[in-house]
Order: sequence, then structure tokens, then C-alpha cells
Amino acid sequence: MVKRGTYVQIKATILDIGERAVGIPEDTAATPLLMWCKGKLTRDSEIGHMAEIVTASGRIESGILEEVEPITKLDYGQYIPEMAQIGGFDDEK
Repeated sequence: MVKRGTYVQIKATILDIGERAVGIPEDTAATPLLMWCKGKLTRDSEIGHMAEIVTASGRIESGILEEVEPITKLDYGQYIPEMAQIGGFDDEK
């Protein structure tokens, strides 16, 4: 049981596959648009169950409770050699 007021992360489907915008790439259109959001539980809940949270900005959101006291994970991915071409970074002088 995760108690009311605990800082958590939820996951919710914003748009199902058939609701995605026309003209987006096929692989994108075949995937639902998902949201992950962090905030404090408004009532007791369980991992994997629907939960409601209040975000830091005061929004009320609901979704499947995924994580308790989530950490902030920042990752810009692996190095992409083609990105070095932007702005002439890889120009030999």
C-alpha cells in the first residue's frame, strides 16, 4: 500500500492509436501517446492500480501508479556522429 501524500510517478494514455494525428509517421501512428507525470497521491493506492496525484503546479492527473519516490533521470543518449556536423563542429581546419 502506498500512502496518501507520497511522491510518485504515474503513467497515462493521452491518445490511443486511432486518435493520433493524421500524417504522422507509420511507426508513431501505431503507438499510443503516453504521459508520465510525478506528484503526490491524493489517496492511498497500489503499484499497478489507477491513482490520482497533485503535481507541483497544482494540476490533478490520474493514471497507473508506476513508481514510488522516483528519482530524476537525465540522459541525452549515446553520441551521434552526425550531430557533430551541425554548426560545423567536425570541420577540419
